[in-house]
Amino acid sequence: MAQTQATDRLGTEPVGRLLLQFSIPAIVGMMVNALYNVVDRIFVGRGVDEFALGGLSLILPLMTIFMAFAMLFGVGAANMISMRLGQGRKDEAENALNHCFWLLLGAGVLFTVMGLIFMEPILSVLGAQEGSTALGYARDYFRIILYGAVFSMLGFGFSHCTRAQGFPTVTMISMFIGAGLNVILDPIFIFGFKWGVEGAAWATIISQCAATIWIMAFSFSKKAVIKLKFTSFTPSFALVGEILAFGSAQFLLQFIMSGIQLLYNASMGWYGADTLGVANGGDIALSVMNIAVSIIMLILMPIFGINQGVQPILGYNYGAKKYRRVRRAYLLAVIASTAICTVGFVLTQVFPRQLISLFTPDGSDALWKFAPWAIRVMTAMLLVNGFQIVSSNLFVVTGRPKVSILLSMLRQCIALIPCILIFGKLWGLWGVAAATPVADGFAFIATAIFIAVELKKLKTAKTEDGA
Repeated sequence: MAQTQATDRLGTEPVGRLLLQFSIPAIVGMMVNALYNVVDRIFVGRGVDEFALGGLSLILPLMTIFMAFAMLFGVGAANMISMRLGQGRKDEAENALNHCFWLLLGAGVLFTVMGLIFMEPILSVLGAQEGSTALGYARDYFRIILYGAVFSMLGFGFSHCTRAQGFPTVTMISMFIGAGLNVILDPIFIFGFKWGVEGAAWATIISQCAATIWIMAFSFSKKAVIKLKFTSFTPSFALVGEILAFGSAQFLLQFIMSGIQLLYNASMGWYGADTLGVANGGDIALSVMNIAVSIIMLILMPIFGINQGVQPILGYNYGAKKYRRVRRAYLLAVIASTAICTVGFVLTQVFPRQLISLFTPDGSDALWKFAPWAIRVMTAMLLVNGFQIVSSNLFVVTGRPKVSILLSMLRQCIALIPCILIFGKLWGLWGVAAATPVADGFAFIATAIFIAVELKKLKTAKTEDGA
């Protein structure tokens, strides 16, 4: 009975209350999850040097690829689970969970094996210039991170499936376990054992392992609405195809983001020395990019939390044809996301130097020359980012992932890549930083046009709720 109520309330309780109940744990969880990387960077910047920050920046595209596949399977299965539960098709939801497990496990093992075998070829295309100090740090960090790829994939992917069943707090606790342990182990390994970036990597994978054990234990427990049962697993290529379709938008967004990060890294190397006027300008520019990305990540993580919190509400009610509740949940999520982005915008515009000091209080003159300006410019269009993120998710839930993919590609590929290349050629590092807000502006206009049409369709569609 309790399990049924956990999902049925998605279609009966007030939408505003549901959004708070689901989003707050997700927001807290995403903020805590962000600390996996941000805490590493803060301790590495303070415990090693600013060039080590550049090494972690080089690895970022590879970490994003891991995340892309975890979201492909995890978000895809979560969308199927919430919709099938809304339709009363529990067996299909359970089989989607089983498929998600094997897809995540297989991807994690494959990444570990391939990464260790082809380590040097992979590192050679990360964008570092010849003689880069940061590249050595990247090698040390990535080698250890690969050992924990399976735990990273399973923990992150299954967190979406648990939330889709109506248990956001379980996911939040798993993230607390992981990030809390990471915060404890980082200073011990980096400062106590003097392990440097390798210490940060070991802290990360140990923490991810602990978080994964928690989330997987729940998936086998009696408390779960749908359980992970290997005996009931029925392989289905059709079901895999549905999972891939539902998760394709988030996957493509993350995968393209990895390519953009790689282009940013290469641009730092191309223009760093000339713009900053020092021989190691490329490594310093990489460190600045790492700091900027970390700050932006902390601001956007609550938005992703809201997006994850609203997803089961949208999916369940769309599956139950309660379209008025879908519209209401979407609009509330946009309002909350925009409010958070407004606070982040004020902080980055007014206090950039204080934010930078969290990572490297004793940074070089060249770093301080570029970093505050870069952060202000890269967050100039932050106010519209929440709207873009939530709106993209709506198209996935309503069964139109191609629209979500198009909007994601507009910002991450169609607009941003030409801006980086052209502006970088014209103005060096300054131009590379300026590419971000210009691309955000183009994406906002396109998203606003598509979302206006989608909301009109939901408003006029035949609904089964009287809300």
